[in-house]
Amino acid sequence: QVQLVESGGGLVQAGGSLRLACLSSGRTSGAYAMGWFRQAPGKDREFVAGIGGGGDTAYADSMKGRFAISRDSVKNTVYLQMNNLKPYDTAAYYCAHSDDPFVPPRGPYAYWGQGTQVTVSS
Repeated sequence: QVQLVESGGGLVQAGGSLRLACLSSGRTSGAYAMGWFRQAPGKDREFVAGIGGGGDTAYADSMKGRFAISRDSVKNTVYLQMNNLKPYDTAAYYCAHSDDPFVPPRGPYAYWGQGTQVTVSS
Protein backbone atom coordinates (compact mmCIF):
# COMPACT_ATOMS: atom_id res chain seq x y z
CA GLN A 1 0.00 0.00 0.00
CA VAL A 2 0.98 3.58 -0.62
CA GLN A 3 -0.23 6.59 1.31
CA LEU A 4 -0.26 10.03 -0.27
CA VAL A 5 -0.69 13.39 1.43
CA GLU A 6 -1.04 16.56 -0.60
CA SER A 7 -0.30 20.06 0.63
CA GLY A 8 0.17 23.56 -0.72
CA GLY A 9 -3.29 24.42 -1.95
CA GLY A 10 -4.99 27.68 -1.16
CA LEU A 11 -6.50 30.87 -2.50
CA VAL A 12 -4.53 32.90 -5.03
CA GLN A 13 -5.29 35.72 -7.42
CA ALA A 14 -5.24 35.18 -11.16
CA GLY A 15 -1.69 35.38 -12.45
CA GLY A 16 -0.27 34.12 -9.19
CA SER A 17 1.63 30.93 -8.36
CA LEU A 18 1.33 27.98 -6.04
CA ARG A 19 3.45 24.92 -5.44
CA LEU A 20 1.73 21.72 -4.47
CA ALA A 21 3.56 18.89 -2.74
CA CYS A 22 2.69 15.23 -2.41
CA LEU A 23 4.43 13.17 0.24
CA SER A 24 4.31 9.42 -0.34
CA SER A 25 4.88 6.70 2.23
CA GLY A 26 4.56 2.95 2.42
CA ARG A 27 5.53 0.90 -0.62
CA THR A 28 6.74 3.90 -2.55
CA SER A 29 9.78 4.34 -4.74
CA GLY A 30 11.22 6.79 -7.18
CA ALA A 31 10.94 4.03 -9.78
CA TYR A 32 7.16 4.45 -9.96
CA ALA A 33 5.24 7.04 -11.90
CA MET A 34 3.41 9.72 -9.97
CA GLY A 35 0.97 12.25 -11.23
CA TRP A 36 -1.39 15.10 -10.52
CA PHE A 37 -5.04 15.24 -11.47
CA ARG A 38 -7.72 17.80 -10.77
CA GLN A 39 -11.48 17.89 -10.48
CA ALA A 40 -13.62 20.99 -10.62
CA PRO A 41 -17.20 20.98 -9.30
CA GLY A 42 -19.53 19.24 -11.72
CA LYS A 43 -16.70 18.04 -13.93
CA ASP A 44 -14.80 14.82 -14.40
CA ARG A 45 -11.36 14.31 -12.92
CA GLU A 46 -8.70 15.27 -15.48
CA PHE A 47 -5.01 14.59 -15.90
CA VAL A 48 -2.71 17.52 -15.14
CA ALA A 49 0.85 16.22 -15.17
CA GLY A 50 2.84 13.08 -14.53
CA ILE A 51 6.42 11.99 -14.01
CA GLY A 52 7.72 8.52 -14.76
CA GLY A 53 10.27 6.48 -12.89
CA GLY A 54 12.91 7.55 -15.38
CA GLY A 55 12.11 11.23 -14.94
CA ASP A 56 10.10 11.54 -18.15
CA THR A 57 7.18 13.94 -17.86
CA ALA A 58 3.81 14.51 -19.45
CA TYR A 59 1.37 17.40 -19.27
CA ALA A 60 -2.14 18.17 -20.30
CA ASP A 61 -2.07 20.61 -23.21
CA SER A 62 -3.67 23.46 -21.25
CA MET A 63 -0.97 23.23 -18.56
CA LYS A 64 2.09 23.15 -20.80
CA GLY A 65 4.33 26.12 -20.17
CA ARG A 66 2.51 27.08 -16.94
CA PHE A 67 2.86 23.98 -14.75
CA ALA A 68 5.95 21.94 -13.95
CA ILE A 69 6.15 18.59 -12.18
CA SER A 70 9.25 17.44 -10.36
CA ARG A 71 10.21 14.88 -7.73
CA ASP A 72 12.64 14.54 -4.89
CA SER A 73 13.12 10.79 -4.48
CA VAL A 74 15.09 11.23 -1.26
CA LYS A 75 12.14 13.02 0.31
CA ASN A 76 9.55 10.81 -1.43
CA THR A 77 7.87 13.97 -2.59
CA VAL A 78 6.47 15.09 -5.91
CA TYR A 79 5.86 18.76 -6.59
CA LEU A 80 3.60 20.66 -8.96
CA GLN A 81 4.71 24.22 -9.59
CA MET A 82 1.79 26.19 -10.99
CA ASN A 83 2.42 29.63 -12.50
CA ASN A 84 0.17 32.19 -14.16
CA LEU A 85 -2.89 30.61 -12.60
CA LYS A 86 -6.29 31.21 -14.17
CA PRO A 87 -9.75 31.09 -12.59
CA TYR A 88 -10.46 27.92 -14.58
CA ASP A 89 -7.60 26.22 -12.73
CA THR A 90 -9.82 26.25 -9.64
CA ALA A 91 -10.28 22.63 -8.58
CA ALA A 92 -9.36 20.00 -6.07
CA TYR A 93 -5.93 18.66 -7.00
CA TYR A 94 -5.13 15.03 -6.37
CA CYS A 95 -1.83 13.20 -6.25
CA ALA A 96 -1.57 9.69 -7.67
CA HIS A 97 0.98 6.87 -7.51
CA SER A 98 1.35 3.86 -9.75
CA ASP A 99 1.79 0.28 -8.59
CA ASP A 100 3.89 -0.86 -11.56
CA PRO A 101 7.32 0.53 -12.50
CA PHE A 102 6.38 0.28 -16.21
CA VAL A 103 3.41 2.64 -15.94
CA PRO A 104 4.00 5.79 -18.02
CA PRO A 105 3.50 9.31 -16.67
CA ARG A 106 -0.13 9.49 -17.83
CA GLY A 107 -1.02 6.41 -15.84
CA PRO A 108 -3.03 4.38 -15.02
CA TYR A 109 -2.65 5.05 -11.31
CA ALA A 110 -3.52 2.81 -8.40
CA TYR A 111 -3.24 5.02 -5.33
CA TRP A 112 -4.77 8.42 -4.69
CA GLY A 113 -4.45 11.15 -2.12
CA GLN A 114 -7.32 13.03 -0.49
CA GLY A 115 -6.75 16.16 -2.50
CA THR A 116 -5.92 19.79 -1.84
CA GLN A 117 -8.12 22.69 -2.93
CA VAL A 118 -6.82 25.38 -5.25
CA THR A 119 -8.98 28.45 -5.75
CA VAL A 120 -8.02 31.17 -8.20
CA SER A 121 -9.87 34.45 -7.94
CA SER A 122 -10.29 36.83 -10.87
